Amino acid sequence: MSQILIIDDRSDIRITLTMLLEDHNYEVVEADSPQIAQLMIKKHDVSLILLDMNYTLDTTSGEEGLSFLSWLKESDINIPTVAMTAWSNVDLAVKAMQLGANDFIEKPWKNKRLLQIIQQQIAYQDLQTQNTKLKQQLAETVNQAYEWRSDSMLQLMQQIKTVANTDAGILLTGENGTGKSELARYIHQNSPRKNASFVSVNMGAISESLFESEMFGHKKGSFTDAKSNRIGRFELAEQGSLFLDEIANIPLAQQSKLLRVLESGEYEVLGSSQTLRTNIRIISATNGDIATLIKKEIFREDLYYRLNTIEFRLPSLKERGDDIIPLANFFIKKFGDKYNRPNCTLDASAKTALSNYHWPGNIRELSHLIERAVLLCQNDSIKVDDLHITNSSNTTRNEIPLITLEEAEIKLIKLALEKTDNNVPQAGTLLGLTKSSMYRRLEKYEILQS
Repeated sequence: MSQILIIDDRSDIRITLTMLLEDHNYEVVEADSPQIAQLMIKKHDVSLILLDMNYTLDTTSGEEGLSFLSWLKESDINIPTVAMTAWSNVDLAVKAMQLGANDFIEKPWKNKRLLQIIQQQIAYQDLQTQNTKLKQQLAETVNQAYEWRSDSMLQLMQQIKTVANTDAGILLTGENGTGKSELARYIHQNSPRKNASFVSVNMGAISESLFESEMFGHKKGSFTDAKSNRIGRFELAEQGSLFLDEIANIPLAQQSKLLRVLESGEYEVLGSSQTLRTNIRIISATNGDIATLIKKEIFREDLYYRLNTIEFRLPSLKERGDDIIPLANFFIKKFGDKYNRPNCTLDASAKTALSNYHWPGNIRELSHLIERAVLLCQNDSIKVDDLHITNSSNTTRNEIPLITLEEAEIKLIKLALEKTDNNVPQAGTLLGLTKSSMYRRLEKYEILQS
Protein backbone atom coordinates (compact mmCIF):
# COMPACT_ATOMS: atom_id res chain seq x y z
CA MET A 1 0.00 0.00 0.00
CA SER A 2 1.38 3.42 -0.97
CA GLN A 3 2.20 5.78 1.91
CA ILE A 4 1.65 9.54 1.54
CA LEU A 5 3.26 12.20 3.68
CA ILE A 6 1.13 15.34 4.26
CA ILE A 7 3.12 18.43 5.27
CA ASP A 8 0.83 21.25 6.39
CA ASP A 9 0.69 23.45 9.52
CA ARG A 10 -3.11 23.40 9.63
CA SER A 11 -4.56 20.40 11.43
CA ASP A 12 -7.94 20.70 9.69
CA ILE A 13 -6.24 20.42 6.29
CA ARG A 14 -4.30 17.36 7.42
CA ILE A 15 -7.44 15.70 8.83
CA THR A 16 -9.44 16.34 5.65
CA LEU A 17 -6.69 14.99 3.41
CA THR A 18 -6.14 11.95 5.64
CA MET A 19 -9.83 11.00 5.50
CA LEU A 20 -9.88 11.39 1.71
CA LEU A 21 -6.71 9.39 1.12
CA GLU A 22 -7.50 6.58 3.56
CA ASP A 23 -10.90 6.17 1.87
CA HIS A 24 -8.91 5.46 -1.32
CA ASN A 25 -6.62 2.85 0.28
CA TYR A 26 -3.58 5.03 0.93
CA GLU A 27 -1.63 5.04 4.18
CA VAL A 28 -1.04 8.53 5.57
CA VAL A 29 1.62 10.07 7.80
CA GLU A 30 1.49 13.74 8.87
CA ALA A 31 3.95 16.53 9.63
CA ASP A 32 3.08 20.07 10.69
CA SER A 33 6.35 21.55 9.40
CA PRO A 34 9.09 20.83 6.85
CA GLN A 35 11.55 20.25 9.70
CA ILE A 36 9.40 17.47 11.22
CA ALA A 37 8.89 16.06 7.71
CA GLN A 38 12.66 15.68 7.22
CA LEU A 39 12.79 13.41 10.26
CA MET A 40 9.73 11.40 9.18
CA ILE A 41 11.10 10.73 5.70
CA LYS A 42 14.02 8.90 7.32
CA LYS A 43 11.64 6.68 9.34
CA HIS A 44 8.90 5.95 6.79
CA ASP A 45 8.78 4.45 3.29
CA VAL A 46 7.03 7.42 1.71
CA SER A 47 5.65 7.05 -1.82
CA LEU A 48 4.52 10.66 -2.33
CA ILE A 49 4.60 14.02 -0.52
CA LEU A 50 1.80 16.61 -0.42
CA LEU A 51 3.66 19.82 0.47
CA ASP A 52 2.07 23.05 1.66
CA MET A 53 4.28 25.93 0.51
CA ASN A 54 3.67 28.47 3.34
CA TYR A 55 4.21 28.19 7.12
CA THR A 56 5.29 30.53 9.95
CA LEU A 57 7.49 32.85 7.87
CA ASP A 58 4.60 34.30 5.85
CA THR A 59 1.50 33.25 3.95
CA THR A 60 2.41 34.12 0.37
CA SER A 61 6.09 33.75 -0.53
CA GLY A 62 6.37 29.98 -0.37
CA GLU A 63 9.98 30.27 0.79
CA GLU A 64 9.69 27.50 3.39
CA GLY A 65 8.22 25.11 0.83
CA LEU A 66 10.93 26.00 -1.67
CA SER A 67 13.57 25.44 1.00
CA PHE A 68 12.18 21.95 1.67
CA LEU A 69 12.26 21.15 -2.06
CA SER A 70 15.90 22.28 -2.16
CA TRP A 71 16.66 19.97 0.77
CA LEU A 72 15.09 17.02 -1.05
CA LYS A 73 17.15 17.76 -4.15
CA GLU A 74 20.43 18.22 -2.25
CA SER A 75 19.80 15.05 -0.23
CA ASP A 76 19.15 13.12 -3.47
CA ILE A 77 15.79 11.92 -2.12
CA ASN A 78 13.67 10.85 -5.06
CA ILE A 79 10.09 11.04 -3.76
CA PRO A 80 7.42 12.57 -6.04
CA THR A 81 6.18 15.80 -4.50
CA VAL A 82 2.98 17.76 -5.17
CA ALA A 83 3.16 21.41 -4.06
CA MET A 84 0.02 22.97 -2.54
CA THR A 85 -0.88 26.60 -1.80
CA ALA A 86 -3.96 28.66 -1.16
CA TRP A 87 -2.63 31.43 -3.39
CA SER A 88 -2.75 31.27 -7.18
CA ASN A 89 0.84 32.22 -7.94
CA VAL A 90 2.35 31.28 -11.30
CA ASP A 91 5.86 32.37 -10.31
CA LEU A 92 5.78 30.20 -7.19
CA ALA A 93 4.55 27.22 -9.22
CA VAL A 94 7.41 27.66 -11.69
CA LYS A 95 10.00 27.91 -8.88
CA ALA A 96 8.59 24.81 -7.21
CA MET A 97 8.75 22.79 -10.44
CA GLN A 98 12.31 23.99 -11.10
CA LEU A 99 13.34 22.70 -7.67
CA GLY A 100 11.85 19.27 -8.33
CA ALA A 101 8.14 19.40 -7.54
CA ASN A 102 6.32 16.96 -9.82
CA ASP A 103 3.02 18.83 -9.90
CA PHE A 104 1.22 21.82 -8.39
CA ILE A 105 -2.31 22.13 -7.06
CA GLU A 106 -4.21 25.11 -5.65
CA LYS A 107 -6.28 25.10 -2.46
CA PRO A 108 -9.15 24.51 -2.13
CA TRP A 109 -8.51 21.43 -4.22
CA LYS A 110 -10.93 19.25 -6.12
CA ASN A 111 -10.81 15.72 -4.77
CA LYS A 112 -11.03 14.05 -8.17
CA ARG A 113 -8.17 16.13 -9.57
CA LEU A 114 -5.99 15.61 -6.50
CA LEU A 115 -6.50 11.84 -6.51
CA GLN A 116 -5.74 11.71 -10.22
CA ILE A 117 -2.44 13.57 -9.71
CA ILE A 118 -1.46 11.26 -6.83
CA GLN A 119 -2.25 8.13 -8.84
CA GLN A 120 -0.30 9.36 -11.88
CA GLN A 121 2.76 10.37 -9.89
CA ILE A 122 2.96 7.11 -7.92
CA ALA A 123 2.49 5.06 -11.11
CA TYR A 124 5.19 7.07 -12.88
CA GLN A 125 7.57 6.64 -9.93
CA ASP A 126 6.96 2.88 -9.95
CA LEU A 127 7.72 2.79 -13.66
CA GLN A 128 10.94 4.76 -13.15
CA THR A 129 12.01 2.34 -10.43
CA GLN A 130 11.34 -0.65 -12.69
CA ASN A 131 13.30 0.95 -15.52
CA THR A 132 16.24 1.59 -13.20
CA LYS A 133 16.24 -2.04 -12.08
CA LEU A 134 16.07 -3.25 -15.67
CA LYS A 135 18.97 -1.00 -16.67
CA GLN A 136 21.04 -2.33 -13.77
CA GLN A 137 20.25 -5.91 -14.76
CA LEU A 138 21.11 -5.09 -18.36
CA ALA A 139 24.40 -3.50 -17.32
CA GLU A 140 25.28 -6.62 -15.32
CA THR A 141 24.48 -8.78 -18.35
CA VAL A 142 26.72 -6.65 -20.58
CA ASN A 143 29.55 -6.68 -18.03
CA GLN A 144 29.39 -10.46 -17.85
CA ALA A 145 29.24 -10.93 -21.62
CA TYR A 146 30.97 -14.01 -23.01
CA GLU A 147 33.58 -13.54 -25.74
CA TRP A 148 32.97 -15.94 -28.59
CA ARG A 149 35.72 -18.20 -30.00
CA SER A 150 34.07 -20.08 -32.86
CA ASP A 151 34.54 -18.77 -36.41
CA SER A 152 30.79 -18.74 -37.07
CA MET A 153 30.09 -16.48 -34.07
CA LEU A 154 33.09 -14.23 -34.61
CA GLN A 155 31.91 -13.59 -38.16
CA LEU A 156 28.34 -13.00 -37.00
CA MET A 157 29.37 -10.60 -34.23
CA GLN A 158 31.46 -8.60 -36.67
CA GLN A 159 28.40 -8.19 -38.89
CA ILE A 160 26.24 -7.29 -35.88
CA LYS A 161 28.67 -4.55 -34.79
CA THR A 162 28.47 -3.03 -38.27
CA VAL A 163 24.69 -2.54 -38.13
CA ALA A 164 24.12 -2.13 -34.38
CA ASN A 165 25.10 1.54 -34.59
CA THR A 166 22.30 2.20 -37.08
CA ASP A 167 18.52 2.23 -36.74
CA ALA A 168 18.02 -0.65 -39.18
CA GLY A 169 15.32 -3.18 -38.26
CA ILE A 170 16.90 -6.54 -37.42
CA LEU A 171 15.37 -10.02 -37.51
CA LEU A 172 17.16 -12.74 -35.54
CA THR A 173 16.46 -16.34 -36.49
CA GLY A 174 17.69 -19.66 -35.15
CA GLU A 175 16.70 -22.58 -32.95
CA ASN A 176 15.33 -22.20 -29.44
CA GLY A 177 18.00 -21.46 -26.87
CA THR A 178 20.62 -20.08 -29.24
CA GLY A 179 20.76 -16.70 -27.49
CA LYS A 180 18.53 -14.45 -29.60
CA SER A 181 17.29 -12.46 -26.59
CA GLU A 182 20.83 -11.82 -25.35
CA LEU A 183 21.94 -10.75 -28.81
CA ALA A 184 19.00 -8.33 -29.04
CA ARG A 185 20.18 -6.69 -25.80
CA TYR A 186 23.72 -6.55 -27.15
CA ILE A 187 22.47 -4.74 -30.27
CA HIS A 188 20.62 -2.21 -28.11
CA GLN A 189 23.65 -1.62 -25.88
CA ASN A 190 25.81 -0.93 -28.93
CA SER A 191 23.35 1.45 -30.56
CA PRO A 192 22.79 5.21 -30.24
CA ARG A 193 19.67 4.34 -28.21
CA LYS A 194 21.57 2.56 -25.42
CA ASN A 195 20.67 5.17 -22.78
CA ALA A 196 16.93 4.75 -23.44
CA SER A 197 14.71 1.78 -22.61
CA PHE A 198 15.08 -1.75 -23.96
CA VAL A 199 11.60 -3.31 -23.86
CA SER A 200 11.14 -7.01 -24.56
CA VAL A 201 7.79 -8.63 -25.31
CA ASN A 202 7.03 -12.30 -26.00
CA MET A 203 4.56 -12.09 -28.86
CA GLY A 204 3.55 -15.70 -28.38
CA ALA A 205 2.31 -14.96 -24.85
CA ILE A 206 -0.08 -12.15 -25.84
CA SER A 207 -3.66 -13.24 -26.40
CA GLU A 208 -5.31 -11.95 -29.54
CA SER A 209 -7.95 -10.04 -27.56
CA LEU A 210 -5.31 -8.12 -25.59
CA PHE A 211 -2.90 -7.42 -28.45
CA GLU A 212 -3.79 -3.74 -28.93
CA SER A 213 -3.87 -3.07 -25.19
CA GLU A 214 -0.46 -4.68 -24.63
CA MET A 215 1.24 -3.07 -27.60
CA PHE A 216 -0.42 0.36 -27.78
CA GLY A 217 -1.92 0.79 -24.30
CA HIS A 218 -5.49 1.62 -23.30
CA LYS A 219 -7.50 4.30 -21.56
CA LYS A 220 -9.54 3.61 -18.45
CA GLY A 221 -13.01 2.41 -19.43
CA SER A 222 -12.10 1.59 -23.03
CA PHE A 223 -13.34 -1.99 -22.46
CA THR A 224 -14.97 -3.95 -19.64
CA ASP A 225 -11.85 -4.79 -17.62
CA ALA A 226 -9.99 -1.52 -18.31
CA LYS A 227 -10.14 -0.21 -14.74
CA SER A 228 -7.12 2.07 -15.14
CA ASN A 229 -4.93 3.53 -17.87
CA ARG A 230 -2.23 1.24 -19.28
CA ILE A 231 0.96 2.25 -21.03
CA GLY A 232 1.66 0.13 -24.12
CA ARG A 233 4.99 -1.41 -25.11
CA PHE A 234 5.54 1.09 -27.92
CA GLU A 235 5.28 4.00 -25.49
CA LEU A 236 7.48 2.26 -22.91
CA ALA A 237 10.18 1.81 -25.55
CA GLU A 238 10.02 5.42 -26.81
CA GLN A 239 13.48 6.60 -27.98
CA GLY A 240 14.79 3.10 -27.25
CA SER A 241 14.49 -0.42 -28.67
CA LEU A 242 11.47 -2.73 -28.78
CA PHE A 243 12.32 -6.44 -28.97
CA LEU A 244 9.52 -8.56 -30.44
CA ASP A 245 10.36 -12.14 -29.52
CA GLU A 246 8.57 -15.10 -31.12
CA ILE A 247 7.34 -12.77 -33.88
CA ALA A 248 5.99 -15.66 -35.97
CA ASN A 249 3.31 -16.28 -33.33
CA ILE A 250 1.41 -13.03 -33.97
CA PRO A 251 -2.16 -13.89 -35.05
CA LEU A 252 -2.79 -12.99 -38.68
CA ALA A 253 -5.60 -10.62 -37.71
CA GLN A 254 -3.21 -8.53 -35.61
CA GLN A 255 -0.34 -8.43 -38.09
CA SER A 256 -1.89 -5.59 -40.08
CA LYS A 257 -2.03 -3.43 -36.92
CA LEU A 258 1.66 -3.97 -36.29
CA LEU A 259 2.46 -3.37 -39.95
CA ARG A 260 0.71 -0.01 -39.88
CA VAL A 261 2.92 1.21 -37.00
CA LEU A 262 6.07 -0.01 -38.72
CA GLU A 263 5.11 1.70 -41.98
CA SER A 264 3.81 5.03 -40.68
CA GLY A 265 5.20 5.27 -37.15
CA GLU A 266 1.67 6.09 -35.97
CA TYR A 267 -0.72 4.38 -33.56
CA GLU A 268 -3.62 5.10 -31.22
CA VAL A 269 -4.04 4.13 -27.60
CA LEU A 270 -7.15 1.95 -27.25
CA GLY A 271 -10.03 4.22 -26.26
CA SER A 272 -8.35 7.40 -27.51
CA SER A 273 -8.81 9.23 -30.81
CA GLN A 274 -5.42 10.93 -30.59
CA THR A 275 -2.80 9.64 -33.03
CA LEU A 276 0.65 9.21 -31.50
CA ARG A 277 3.99 8.91 -33.25
CA THR A 278 6.66 6.48 -32.18
CA ASN A 279 10.42 6.78 -32.39
CA ILE A 280 11.89 3.37 -31.60
CA ARG A 281 14.07 0.68 -33.12
CA ILE A 282 12.49 -2.70 -33.81
CA ILE A 283 14.45 -5.90 -33.18
CA SER A 284 12.55 -9.14 -33.67
CA ALA A 285 13.27 -12.84 -33.37
CA THR A 286 11.78 -16.19 -34.29
CA ASN A 287 12.65 -19.86 -34.32
CA GLY A 288 9.94 -20.51 -36.90
CA ASP A 289 10.21 -20.95 -40.64
CA ILE A 290 8.64 -17.70 -41.81
CA ALA A 291 9.02 -18.62 -45.49
CA THR A 292 6.76 -21.62 -44.92
CA LEU A 293 4.30 -19.52 -42.91
CA ILE A 294 4.14 -16.98 -45.74
CA LYS A 295 3.50 -19.75 -48.24
CA LYS A 296 0.64 -21.04 -46.06
CA GLU A 297 -0.69 -17.46 -45.86
CA ILE A 298 -0.53 -17.29 -42.07
CA PHE A 299 2.21 -14.66 -41.99
CA ARG A 300 2.11 -11.48 -44.07
CA GLU A 301 4.93 -11.13 -46.54
CA ASP A 302 4.86 -7.33 -46.34
CA LEU A 303 5.26 -7.50 -42.55
CA TYR A 304 8.20 -9.85 -42.94
CA TYR A 305 9.97 -7.38 -45.24
CA ARG A 306 9.29 -4.55 -42.78
CA LEU A 307 10.86 -6.52 -39.95
CA ASN A 308 13.98 -7.79 -41.67
CA THR A 309 15.83 -4.85 -43.10
CA ILE A 310 18.64 -7.22 -42.25
CA GLU A 311 18.38 -10.80 -41.02
CA PHE A 312 20.89 -12.74 -38.92
CA ARG A 313 20.74 -16.45 -38.20
CA LEU A 314 22.24 -17.64 -34.93
CA PRO A 315 23.98 -21.00 -35.38
CA SER A 316 23.06 -23.87 -33.06
CA LEU A 317 25.50 -24.69 -30.26
CA LYS A 318 26.65 -27.83 -32.05
CA GLU A 319 27.77 -25.55 -34.90
CA ARG A 320 29.94 -23.62 -32.40
CA GLY A 321 32.13 -26.49 -31.22
CA ASP A 322 35.00 -24.22 -30.21
CA ASP A 323 32.68 -22.41 -27.79
CA ILE A 324 31.27 -25.36 -25.85
CA ILE A 325 33.99 -25.76 -23.20
CA PRO A 326 34.82 -22.02 -22.83
CA LEU A 327 31.08 -21.28 -22.55
CA ALA A 328 30.70 -24.03 -19.94
CA ASN A 329 33.56 -22.45 -17.94
CA PHE A 330 31.83 -19.07 -18.29
CA PHE A 331 28.65 -20.51 -16.76
CA ILE A 332 30.68 -22.25 -14.02
CA LYS A 333 32.10 -18.86 -13.02
CA LYS A 334 28.67 -17.23 -13.18
CA PHE A 335 26.88 -19.85 -11.08
CA GLY A 336 29.89 -20.40 -8.82
CA ASP A 337 29.65 -16.73 -7.83
CA LYS A 338 25.87 -16.99 -7.44
CA TYR A 339 25.96 -20.06 -5.16
CA ASN A 340 29.24 -19.29 -3.38
CA ARG A 341 31.10 -22.15 -5.06
CA PRO A 342 33.94 -20.22 -6.73
CA ASN A 343 36.39 -23.12 -7.17
CA CYS A 344 34.37 -25.49 -9.39
CA THR A 345 36.17 -26.90 -12.42
CA LEU A 346 35.47 -29.44 -15.18
CA ASP A 347 37.41 -32.68 -15.16
CA ALA A 348 38.56 -34.33 -18.39
CA SER A 349 35.62 -36.77 -18.60
CA ALA A 350 33.12 -33.93 -18.26
CA LYS A 351 34.82 -31.91 -21.00
CA THR A 352 34.70 -34.92 -23.32
CA ALA A 353 31.01 -35.50 -22.60
CA LEU A 354 30.15 -31.85 -23.20
CA SER A 355 32.08 -31.79 -26.48
CA ASN A 356 30.39 -34.95 -27.77
CA TYR A 357 26.83 -34.03 -26.78
CA HIS A 358 24.49 -32.84 -29.55
CA TRP A 359 22.79 -30.00 -27.55
CA PRO A 360 19.16 -30.03 -28.72
CA GLY A 361 18.44 -27.21 -26.23
CA ASN A 362 21.49 -25.20 -27.30
CA ILE A 363 22.96 -22.56 -24.94
CA ARG A 364 19.92 -22.54 -22.68
CA GLU A 365 20.35 -26.27 -22.07
CA LEU A 366 24.07 -25.85 -21.37
CA SER A 367 23.36 -23.06 -18.88
CA HIS A 368 20.78 -25.12 -16.98
CA LEU A 369 23.00 -28.20 -17.04
CA ILE A 370 26.02 -26.34 -15.65
CA GLU A 371 23.95 -24.59 -12.97
CA ARG A 372 22.74 -27.96 -11.71
CA ALA A 373 26.25 -29.43 -11.87
CA VAL A 374 27.70 -26.56 -9.84
CA LEU A 375 25.12 -27.23 -7.14
CA LEU A 376 25.57 -31.02 -7.09
CA CYS A 377 29.28 -31.62 -7.67
CA GLN A 378 31.50 -32.92 -4.84
CA ASN A 379 34.90 -31.45 -3.93
CA ASP A 380 34.49 -28.66 -6.52
CA SER A 381 35.26 -31.04 -9.41
CA ILE A 382 32.49 -31.42 -11.98
CA LYS A 383 32.56 -34.98 -13.30
CA VAL A 384 30.59 -36.54 -16.11
CA ASP A 385 28.06 -38.02 -13.64
CA ASP A 386 27.31 -34.53 -12.31
CA LEU A 387 26.21 -33.43 -15.78
CA HIS A 388 23.40 -35.97 -16.13
CA ILE A 389 23.61 -36.13 -19.91
CA THR A 390 23.06 -39.30 -21.91
CA ASN A 391 25.56 -40.75 -24.33
CA SER A 392 25.74 -38.55 -27.40
CA SER A 393 25.53 -41.31 -29.99
CA ASN A 394 22.55 -43.01 -28.36
CA THR A 395 20.67 -39.77 -27.98
CA THR A 396 21.27 -38.80 -31.57
CA ARG A 397 20.01 -42.16 -32.78
CA ASN A 398 16.76 -41.81 -30.83
CA GLU A 399 16.15 -38.15 -31.53
CA ILE A 400 12.82 -37.39 -33.21
CA PRO A 401 13.31 -35.17 -36.27
CA LEU A 402 11.52 -31.85 -36.39
CA ILE A 403 8.70 -32.49 -38.87
CA THR A 404 5.09 -31.33 -39.07
CA LEU A 405 2.36 -33.20 -37.19
CA GLU A 406 0.84 -34.22 -40.51
CA GLU A 407 4.14 -35.74 -41.69
CA ALA A 408 4.56 -37.51 -38.37
CA GLU A 409 1.04 -38.97 -38.57
CA ILE A 410 1.66 -40.29 -42.09
CA LYS A 411 4.92 -41.92 -41.00
CA LEU A 412 3.26 -43.58 -37.99
CA ILE A 413 0.34 -44.88 -40.05
CA LYS A 414 2.69 -46.38 -42.66
CA LEU A 415 4.83 -47.94 -39.93
CA ALA A 416 1.77 -49.45 -38.21
CA LEU A 417 0.53 -50.90 -41.53
CA GLU A 418 3.97 -52.35 -42.18
CA LYS A 419 4.06 -53.95 -38.72
CA THR A 420 0.60 -55.52 -39.22
CA ASP A 421 0.96 -56.58 -42.88
CA ASN A 422 -1.58 -53.93 -43.94
CA ASN A 423 -4.23 -55.10 -41.45
CA VAL A 424 -6.09 -51.82 -40.94
CA PRO A 425 -7.95 -52.73 -37.70
CA GLN A 426 -4.75 -54.06 -36.10
CA ALA A 427 -2.79 -50.98 -37.25
CA GLY A 428 -5.50 -48.80 -35.72
CA THR A 429 -5.20 -50.69 -32.43
CA LEU A 430 -1.42 -50.08 -32.38
CA LEU A 431 -2.04 -46.35 -32.86
CA GLY A 432 -4.99 -46.14 -30.46
CA LEU A 433 -7.44 -45.41 -33.29
CA THR A 434 -10.76 -46.97 -34.24
CA LYS A 435 -11.20 -48.80 -37.54
CA SER A 436 -13.25 -45.94 -39.02
CA SER A 437 -10.67 -43.35 -37.87
CA MET A 438 -7.92 -45.31 -39.60
CA TYR A 439 -9.84 -45.50 -42.89
CA ARG A 440 -10.56 -41.76 -42.76
CA ARG A 441 -6.83 -41.07 -42.40
CA LEU A 442 -5.94 -43.49 -45.18
CA GLU A 443 -8.33 -41.61 -47.46
CA LYS A 444 -7.19 -38.18 -46.25
CA TYR A 445 -3.50 -38.88 -46.84
CA GLU A 446 -4.11 -41.03 -49.93
CA ILE A 447 -2.18 -43.93 -48.44
CA LEU A 448 -2.68 -46.86 -50.78
CA GLN A 449 -2.66 -50.42 -49.49
CA SER A 450 -0.86 -53.09 -51.45
